[in-house]
Amino acid sequence: QVQLVESRGGLVQVGGSLRLSCAASGRPFQGYAMAWFRQVLGKEREFVAAVNSMGTTTYYSNSVEGRFTISRDNTNNTMYLQMDSLKPEDTAVYFCAADRDGGNWYLTKALSSSYPYWGRGTQVTVSS
Repeated sequence: QVQLVESRGGLVQVGGSLRLSCAASGRPFQGYAMAWFRQVLGKEREFVAAVNSMGTTTYYSNSVEGRFTISRDNTNNTMYLQMDSLKPEDTAVYFCAADRDGGNWYLTKALSSSYPYWGRGTQVTVSS
């Protein structure tokens, strides 16, 4: 089992920045690929960004590419999402997720159904 806990989100103005963190415990952190998803009430959970187990490869959705940066610190068992140039449409509950790194993950990294471990989510609100 892997336990994931997101940091508190918050209220940010348009154009502002916010950094989320996701603390992991349980199984060895460096064996797991990690991702951020977000969800707006009444909509599907949406892929935001992902990083492989070593932190050497990252992936982003088109909607956040160039504005968000995913990273991880395997020494401290923590993943981060630096969000810059925030827009009102970034308002959502943000979830971190983990899956065993491997061949299948590279094919399914953007699919929420492929991740067995999830945090509880944290609200990010961008006000205009």
